[in-house]
Amino acid sequence: MKLTMEDVSKHNSEADCWVVVDGVVYDVTKFLKAHPGGKSILLAYAGKDITNEFYDFHSRDVLEKYGPKLKVGTIGENGNVPLSEARKAIDIYTPFAEPTFLRGWKSPFYKEHHIRCRNAVRSFIYDTLRPLVEGCDENNEDPPAEAFLACGKAGIIAARIGPPAIPYVKELGIQLPGGISPDELDYFIESLTNYQLSACMNHGISDGLGAGLNIGLPPIIHFGTPAQKKKYVPPVLLGQKRICLAISEPAAGSDVAGMLTTAKLSPDGSHYIVNGIKKWITGGTAADIFVTAVRTGGPGHNGLSFLIIERSEGVTTNKIKTSYSGAASTALVMFENVKVPKENLIGPENSAFKMIMANFNHERWMIVHCWLGKIRTAVADCYRWSMQRKAFGRRLIDQPVIRYKLAEISAAIESLEAWNDSITYQMCNMEYKRQATELAAPIALLKFYTTRVTAMIADNAAQIFGGRGVTRTGMGKNIEEFNRAYKIVSIYGGSEEVLADMAVRQSVGMLDAQIAKGNKKAIVMSRL
Repeated sequence: MKLTMEDVSKHNSEADCWVVVDGVVYDVTKFLKAHPGGKSILLAYAGKDITNEFYDFHSRDVLEKYGPKLKVGTIGENGNVPLSEARKAIDIYTPFAEPTFLRGWKSPFYKEHHIRCRNAVRSFIYDTLRPLVEGCDENNEDPPAEAFLACGKAGIIAARIGPPAIPYVKELGIQLPGGISPDELDYFIESLTNYQLSACMNHGISDGLGAGLNIGLPPIIHFGTPAQKKKYVPPVLLGQKRICLAISEPAAGSDVAGMLTTAKLSPDGSHYIVNGIKKWITGGTAADIFVTAVRTGGPGHNGLSFLIIERSEGVTTNKIKTSYSGAASTALVMFENVKVPKENLIGPENSAFKMIMANFNHERWMIVHCWLGKIRTAVADCYRWSMQRKAFGRRLIDQPVIRYKLAEISAAIESLEAWNDSITYQMCNMEYKRQATELAAPIALLKFYTTRVTAMIADNAAQIFGGRGVTRTGMGKNIEEFNRAYKIVSIYGGSEEVLADMAVRQSVGMLDAQIAKGNKKAIVMSRL
């Protein structure tokens, strides 16, 4: 319906209230009582164009959520009116909202099928996944079984596992996102999938849906027996079973060698008896399968083994309340005289430490690109808010101090993205065993730097948004969640301090080893 402002001005009472935002006329009469800010503020602008006032308080998604039900017409000939500056700031290109390969720049890493997969994952999240997990974070709930089945059917779980999943994708006939072929499933596809799940969803929900399988399934794929792979891999990839990795304990977090959970072989040698406690286990409250580090030998690194423990008698899980989200299914897992078949041992007894360390590389890399998605969303929101919000008579973007903060966070995300791409490319061209040795230090440094930079971004973003940055609804909700979640990333997968020290020690140790062997190139490097 074509309307004029004169038409709108007649609807200016509590019984008949219309307003205009960006040339669209909305009847908010029935919405008055439901308006979070109360009806009086809307009535103050009844019958008027409230575009500028709207964007002082709200993000565009408010109109997208409520607008279709409230719209009655448009202002201007054919409904075409000049967009407000705030609307332009939201609808037109937002600086640093996407990686460079999505801005039309050339990339040596990303091809057409990568972009196709990324777009398909994003569409799946908005069209299918988000409605299934809505309210999980607010209600402290685990993602439902339907969400896992949907992810399995859409090939999302297989994409999150990456190249190691290729044989199973072919065998099970799994259709990957964007119609990509199994042979196109590389580490960039895995990175993009995790990135989008974190960028487009609550981080706790993303963790609850995939962090457990991202770190729990690879040990079986890489080190398990054919029988173990046949039994456990397919149902996890299809979303029929949930899996997690159980390593951390109350007395052993980053200090893996200090774990106390024991597995003792029964007198007849047919099974292990497991006793102990695991803590901070992501995905643990709803897991069906626990890939568990246990002590089968003496103290220290050389007494550890990996067992596949199914949820059974003696396995108890309790949800741990964390600062970032109950949807991550973070659990306290207790094993009390749990009987585990001997054939569930992964690899030889007392050989788990190297497997754990190799698996940590992949976990830390996964954490980085998951969090990159979150950072990119936060940076984009900071730009959009700065371009629409006015203070002291000017937009925030016109304030030098705000532009400095934006420069800091923009430089950070661009450099982190480039570093991640570089390491991901190396992974695409290295066998798993070589990755575990040569990339351990670089990946540890990448995660360490990511979480240090994240602390700066969290601080700057909260300052840019002010009170909205600590409010769980409205324009600042992503920033509030970012600040609630970012600290956990600096702890799980290995704390910042441990990773920084480990990276330097390993790097120097590798050089010293080469010098000791008389490697001339290494000797020259040491003198530079």
